[in-house]
Amino acid sequence: MRRRTRYSLMLVLALLCQWSGTPERPMLGRVPDLTATPVMLDPADSNHVKVGALTFMGGVDLTSRDLAFGGYSSMTIDHGLFTLLSDGGTIVRFRLDDRFRLSEPAFGDLPVGPGTGWRKEERDSESMTRDPSSGQVWVGYEGYNQIWRYSPGLTLPAQMVAPRPMADWSVNGGAESMVRLHDGRFLVIAETNRRLPSEARSALIFDHDPTEKPLKGFEFGYLPPDGYDPSDATELPDGRVLVLNRRLDLPFRWSAVLTLIDPRQIRPGVTIRGREIARLTPPLTVDNFEGLAITREHGATMVWMVSDDNLLILQRTLLMKFRLDL
Repeated sequence: MRRRTRYSLMLVLALLCQWSGTPERPMLGRVPDLTATPVMLDPADSNHVKVGALTFMGGVDLTSRDLAFGGYSSMTIDHGLFTLLSDGGTIVRFRLDDRFRLSEPAFGDLPVGPGTGWRKEERDSESMTRDPSSGQVWVGYEGYNQIWRYSPGLTLPAQMVAPRPMADWSVNGGAESMVRLHDGRFLVIAETNRRLPSEARSALIFDHDPTEKPLKGFEFGYLPPDGYDPSDATELPDGRVLVLNRRLDLPFRWSAVLTLIDPRQIRPGVTIRGREIARLTPPLTVDNFEGLAITREHGATMVWMVSDDNLLILQRTLLMKFRLDL
C-alpha cells in the first residue's frame, strides 16, 4: 500500500473514533464489582424502625466502581436471588444472607428489545414481573410503549407486543408498574399518563399474557396520593396489590408512599384510590424508590424496595427490607 493511501486511511479512522454522534448506552463490564454497605432507616436513631404498617428489617447501599452501575427501576426475587433491571437494560444479580452480606454478584444485559439497543432510550425498561411457575419474565418499556416476554433469566427466545391501549401513552410516562397476578391476569399502571381531566393515571387489566392476547382486557384509572407518581407494584399473598409511589420536591428531597388496592374492586372505566399504609420522608433514609418486590419468611411478608439513582452522584442505590404488619 502506498504511504499516502495508508496515511489517508489512518486519518479517516481517527476522525471516526472522534465522532460525536449519539453515544452508546452505558453497559456493565464483564467482571461484577458490587459492594453492599448497611444503612439505617433513621440515621439519627437506630431504634426507629416503625413507619406506618412497616417494620424496618435492614438495608444496604449498593455501590460499584463500574460507571454503568445504577438506574434500577424494577426488581424480582426468586428463592433468594435478586435481579435488578435498570432503565438502560442492564441487569444485576446477587444474593443477600440474613446479615445483608452480599454474594454471587453477576452483571448482564437484556439480549434484545426495542430498536437496536445502541441508545439508552431503546432499552428504557421500567417495569418487570415474573411467573414463578414457568420462570418467564415480562418487561415494560417506556417510549416505545411495548411489553416484552423473555425466557427464564431474561434470556431468548423473546416475544413482544405494542398494546393498542398504550399507543398514546407519553414518552416518559408509560408502563412504570406491571404485575402478573396469581390468576394469570396482568395489571399495568402508567407513571404520568393521565385520564384527563382527573389526576388518575392510565391503567390496564389484561385477562391473559399481553404478548399473546393484548386485546383481552379493559382500561381503568389509578389515583395516586396527591403529588406522587406510581413507580412499581407487586401482589401480596392475599391477592391485594401493593403500589409504590414516589415524589421529588426541589431542590432534592425524595419521599415515598405505599398504598394498597384490591383488584376485585377494579372494573372497566372506574377510578380507584389506594389506601395509604406507609409514608417515608426525610430525615428517614429514602431516595428515588422505583422497584418493589415481596418475599415470605416464617409466615411473614417482607417488602423490598430499590431506588433508581439516575446515575447521579447525589443519589444512591438503596435496597431496603421491611416486614409488612397488616
